[in-house]
Amino acid sequence: MPTNWIELDSQAVQVSVELAARVRAADLSRPTPCAGWTVDDLLAHMTAQHYGFAAASRGDGDLARWKPRPLRQDPVGSYRASADHVLSAFAADGVLDQVFPLPELGRSVPGAQGVSFHFIDYVVHSWDLAKALGVEVEFAPELLEAGLAVATAVPDGKARLAPGASFAPALAWTGGSRLDEIVAILGRSPRWPEID
Repeated sequence: MPTNWIELDSQAVQVSVELAARVRAADLSRPTPCAGWTVDDLLAHMTAQHYGFAAASRGDGDLARWKPRPLRQDPVGSYRASADHVLSAFAADGVLDQVFPLPELGRSVPGAQGVSFHFIDYVVHSWDLAKALGVEVEFAPELLEAGLAVATAVPDGKARLAPGASFAPALAWTGGSRLDEIVAILGRSPRWPEID
């Protein structure tokens, strides 16, 4: 059975929205598993990625669409609006048949692959946000199985050391949850903020 990337992506984004709703002003300066980023930086990045992927789903490859912007007085509301925007864009008829120009990667990909890229970002970024807030995050088992398939398909190696790389080099996974396995494959320590 083909993977329903639109539905899985929507589930991952909804989890991120629920987590973002828990963010208070005092949380914005908290560190996150994304090296050097605060919760405010993470929300700004996540917001920009939603607008970038939504544009890509319409064939718009303008790199400016992916640029993070200040979230103003209402970071949570700004994030929620961006999530609604991308979910609406991905719900358009034929989106999986489109070609997504992804200027951050310097290439275009088929629509289903583009949505799967967005999906894995929001699985991982939901985990990032939960860790920063000191709360748990849960996903349905079928979502995590799809996430593992995407994570293992992401090329590892020197490319992940380049400035601006989406993920750090994979870490050894020594057991734990399926989500722990996914984040370790994508270069995050499941034990964050402890240092391995």
